[in-house]
Amino acid sequence: MDYLQNLNYHYRPGRGWINDPNGLVYFKGYYHIFYQHAPDYELPWQQPMHWGHARTKDFLTFEELPVALCPDKPYDTDGCWSGTATVKDGVLYLFYASIRKDAEGHHAHQTVSVATSTDGIHFEKYAGNPVIDHYPTDGGKDFRDPAVCHINGKYYCVMATGNPETQTGRLLLYESNDLLQWHYVGIMREWADCKYAECPSFLPAEGGYLLAASVCPLEKCHYFSITYGDFCDNKFIPRVKGEVDKGPDQYAGQVFRDHLGRNILISWMPGWKYKGYADRDIGCMSAPRELTLRDGHICAYPVAELQHLLTDSDPAVERTANGFIIRREGREPVVYEGEIHDLKILRDGYIIEVFVNGGREVYSALL
Repeated sequence: MDYLQNLNYHYRPGRGWINDPNGLVYFKGYYHIFYQHAPDYELPWQQPMHWGHARTKDFLTFEELPVALCPDKPYDTDGCWSGTATVKDGVLYLFYASIRKDAEGHHAHQTVSVATSTDGIHFEKYAGNPVIDHYPTDGGKDFRDPAVCHINGKYYCVMATGNPETQTGRLLLYESNDLLQWHYVGIMREWADCKYAECPSFLPAEGGYLLAASVCPLEKCHYFSITYGDFCDNKFIPRVKGEVDKGPDQYAGQVFRDHLGRNILISWMPGWKYKGYADRDIGCMSAPRELTLRDGHICAYPVAELQHLLTDSDPAVERTANGFIIRREGREPVVYEGEIHDLKILRDGYIIEVFVNGGREVYSALL
């Protein structure tokens, strides 16, 4: 398998490391994709994280833009980590985890900062950063990945964290009227027996609300949780739960709502275990999937712009009597067992995404 080949419709930068998608947003006629980025290295942690930037009109062709955020302030000298974007009064706001190490070299100071832009290309950091300068007692030092949204005239920020004393992964809720002054509200959602949660998304959807997060249990591998439910008294009450993308080679999904009213999920592929796998970073963004609630199931299916690329078969996918097998080079195959009414495949070089039964289950893999 040629892991250095160009990909046709999965975005990756011309050079440098890429991981989590950040700040997914539709602004001034373009879909903007920001992402964790080391512009000068093909491996992570050789330099503090930046925010890379690309835009597209159709999710088929991408324009790589200048780096949007650089770690150049005292509060973010050790990285501009993951976050989200929102638009207010024609201005694009980027919220990010601003990281500063302590004297022992730990990422101990994890705060929230904001940068703004009127053209979607050039960004200016707010003079009053950080806008959230410490985690509350309900959280812990893993305190990052701000997810900002607008609901019923008020702005909310969901923060991912964990509480070491209770051993729970938690999402904490803040509120604001102006996107700059934030007030802590309380625990919005939590998971028992976890180190922490990461990479949340929160937005209106399907007559309720959608909440997504990567959950990191104490002794198991992380999983990506997507839940539809109700938002009442600053708590999220789940109604329908799903993992949707079973991987195994994806991480850090982010969901945003576009100008057409679609809730779109994009994840990072293939994940941390492949750092240094080839001579250059082989990471990329997944195909965008529209999330819908259908017959009591959360489904993820490629957006309409990409559906003409779907196929019914692929040499890497072997159909079996009770499912299918994805053959991967030099690694364990991905085995699916279950009833299949419909199977669609999206293949782009060394990346494959398999959609089972209209997107009730998705398998994203590096071949």
